[in-house]
Amino acid sequence: MGHGDRDSTEGLLQELVLTYGPCGQEDVVRAVCARELEPLVDDMWTDLAGNLIGYIAATDGAAVPDERHRSAATAGPSAATRVMAHMDELSMLVKRIEPDGSLHLTQLGVMYPGNFGLGPVAVLGDHETFTAVLTVGSEHTTKESPRIWQTKPDQGDKALDWQHVYVFTGRDPKALAAAGVRPGTRVCVDRSKRTLVDIGDYVGAYFLDDRAAVTALLRSARLLRERGQRPADDVYLVFTTNEEIGGVGGSYASASLPGTLTLALEVGPTEEEYATSVTGGPIIGYSDALCVYDKDIADRLMAIADERGLAPQAAVLGAFECDASHAKANGLTPRAGLLCLPTLSTHGYEVISRKAIDAMADVIVDFLLQPD
Repeated sequence: MGHGDRDSTEGLLQELVLTYGPCGQEDVVRAVCARELEPLVDDMWTDLAGNLIGYIAATDGAAVPDERHRSAATAGPSAATRVMAHMDELSMLVKRIEPDGSLHLTQLGVMYPGNFGLGPVAVLGDHETFTAVLTVGSEHTTKESPRIWQTKPDQGDKALDWQHVYVFTGRDPKALAAAGVRPGTRVCVDRSKRTLVDIGDYVGAYFLDDRAAVTALLRSARLLRERGQRPADDVYLVFTTNEEIGGVGGSYASASLPGTLTLALEVGPTEEEYATSVTGGPIIGYSDALCVYDKDIADRLMAIADERGLAPQAAVLGAFECDASHAKANGLTPRAGLLCLPTLSTHGYEVISRKAIDAMADVIVDFLLQPD
């Protein structure tokens, strides 16, 4: 890849990382994806679950699916492939508003205060998005401040959790109501903490899960278009919603779109437990906490990556779930696969190789060009 392509890819990744997309409120991320996707596909639409879907026909000039033929229920069995990357991010949810205008939160997705740190957060009110501060309070306190004392490693020695922290807004409840803040309002890590950081041959940021895989999926569509290539079978590129809270969007798309294979694109944990490393090539899942992936699909992905000299890493994952495994575990797809970017510190400040996005896109393209 040339320097211009690298700049373009990282520029898109930065834009996506900067864009707020909490579970159930992915509309701004979807708009960025739609802008990039529309010129690269034969058809594009948003389904009832909020998933953005791009359709690429196997045959040039094939009729694009109309509303009646965009669902598996009317289209019947198909060899079409659904490739998914999720738009949502780990975030927080307002649980209650105190009389002083502070906000108490709960997690939206598996997220802990220690993973993302205290500091600025964005409160996504219905009428205004504004910056506030996630805080535990002053460390210069004693047992008379039990909530703070509990978290001190030389005192209460309890892990920092949601009951220990709150959001200082600097506003009273009336002003918060005017901004459209109530229980259920989403709170995200603030944009000021979402800049990509260069780490030599690597890049770090919050929310590479799953914005890096989203970038790779968009790049794979661009590669097919620029090369004038058509996939061996029809393809549905699905940018899903609500993955972090149970694979909701991906499950809906797996049940409603034609095809028998759901392939999820994700960040992959790099730990000694799985014999995976951020210095290695793409991670191919053989199982996770919810399902055993289809061996023939995993083997194909391994072979493709190996042929490209990408040093693929086979993995049997434990505490891991994705759109594909949710769909297979719930009987919504008969076949499933998992392709991951090797990622350090998943669900925290994540780090990937600069080559990881291109490597994933290349494997996707080769996979789609092969007959199933």
